[in-house]
Amino acid sequence: MSKNNVAARYVSREAWSVNAPAPIPAVLLNRTALTLPEGGVRRSTGRRFVLPSYLKHRIRAMTHDTAVKRPSNRAVDMLRSVSFELGVNKHAEGSCLVKFGDTHVLCLASVEEQVPSWLKNSGKGWVTAEYGMLPRATNTRMPREAAKGGQSGRTQEIQRLVGRALRAVTDIRGFGEIQVRVDCDVIQADGGTRTAGITGAYLALYQAFATMKRHGAISKIPLREPVAAVSCGLYQGVAVLDLDYAEDSAAQADANFVLTASGKIVEIQGTAEDQPFAESEFFALLELAKKGVVQLVDLQRAALLKAGL
Repeated sequence: MSKNNVAARYVSREAWSVNAPAPIPAVLLNRTALTLPEGGVRRSTGRRFVLPSYLKHRIRAMTHDTAVKRPSNRAVDMLRSVSFELGVNKHAEGSCLVKFGDTHVLCLASVEEQVPSWLKNSGKGWVTAEYGMLPRATNTRMPREAAKGGQSGRTQEIQRLVGRALRAVTDIRGFGEIQVRVDCDVIQADGGTRTAGITGAYLALYQAFATMKRHGAISKIPLREPVAAVSCGLYQGVAVLDLDYAEDSAAQADANFVLTASGKIVEIQGTAEDQPFAESEFFALLELAKKGVVQLVDLQRAALLKAGL
């Protein structure tokens, strides 16, 4: 198998779990002296996942390219301007207005004293999410989905992703038989609405749990660690961080990375838009995503501190 034909199929949490061993590409099986940079995952089999040196050089080159001209004039490893404003809704138990550049998403967390039927009498709670876009969130008005008879496949896929991301860091035994529903409504879209939604939804969820704690419903916040998400893509053949719409619509490949504060992978969605991309290109995107999520988590923590949480 040639180096350029190694399949880059690392697209699920299970494939990267620290508890479940995952198959190692055949080209790597006989390599023993290399390590995954910055927090490599140790398999339960005892074998370390390793990166060949040729991949390391390619990743370094693709994430330090200064020749590409991004529409926003950002460096390849630079996030858009990011902000979080908590407590923007007086009714919701938790709320956050998140802005990734010109993408603005309102995230509201509601505490409901009921759980899905399959969780009744289990002692477990549930966290779920809903997602939607205002009709004029984009450059031309979109019909409301209710007027078209129901949610699109895209909407359902995104809200399930948001729910999975939040549950991945939530102790569902830590707040009784309560459901927290997080609504993510896109006010303005300029690429990366799902990643902005996940990152803001975590803060809305945190505030909702803080409200429950303040009222004595729980004794501690049942969140194990922060979770955040960011998009990366190949733009003009170069790996770039946090795509806006101009880049996303012209990217050769793009991926959404959902990662925890400790660097664990919750979910990766990756697509080749032009032609299949190489393993080295995937790892370049992953390295950028890890860097971006570190910054996003720092901003999340700063926002919680500012809000007195």
